Amino acid sequence: MDLIDKVFTQQDFSRQDLSYRRFRRCHFYQCDFRHANLRDASFEACHFIEPGAIEGCHFNFADLRDASFKACRLSLANFAGANCFGIEFRECDLKGANFSRSRFYNQISHTVYFCSAYITGCNLAYANLSDQCLEKCELFENNWRSANLNGASLMGSDLSRGSFSQDCWQNLNIRGCDLTHAELEGLDIRSVDLEGVKICAWQTEQLLEPLGIVVMPG
Repeated sequence: MDLIDKVFTQQDFSRQDLSYRRFRRCHFYQCDFRHANLRDASFEACHFIEPGAIEGCHFNFADLRDASFKACRLSLANFAGANCFGIEFRECDLKGANFSRSRFYNQISHTVYFCSAYITGCNLAYANLSDQCLEKCELFENNWRSANLNGASLMGSDLSRGSFSQDCWQNLNIRGCDLTHAELEGLDIRSVDLEGVKICAWQTEQLLEPLGIVVMPG
């Protein structure tokens, strides 16, 4: 079922089966999607917050496996405890979104798991992604400034062309990541493990300059 140009205000979608539904240019104001089945649902150019609001929609503990959000406004949305394996966010505003205890991974055994998420071209400023596991995922061209990434593992992911702030790097695992053309503000190579990380030649100068090392052109 396709829903286009609809407006929902304080609608209770909690525990409803909305799997495979497609929404385009819809507005969801103060709506509740807690525990809803949104597997394989698709949202395009939808708004999930009113202008000036201090709280977004609630997706707590929702099933968001393989759900797709493209060009959506999701600032201050709450995804706490949601199953986000295979989720897609493309060019979305996720400023201040809360992903506490969300899951982007599929646990095969106690020691075997794999992650799946496609988060590209998004505004993740001030989003809470602390302790999240987003390994070997497509995470390029995002704004990560002032996001809470404390204890998160992005190991092996594509972080190219992203922008970061100094507070992003604390206790963050970026081993094996693609950081080419990314803005690496505040990244201290003395305290962050950069094993296997890919960067451009001009970024080398940016990283060494705070240490007083001058890189001369070859």
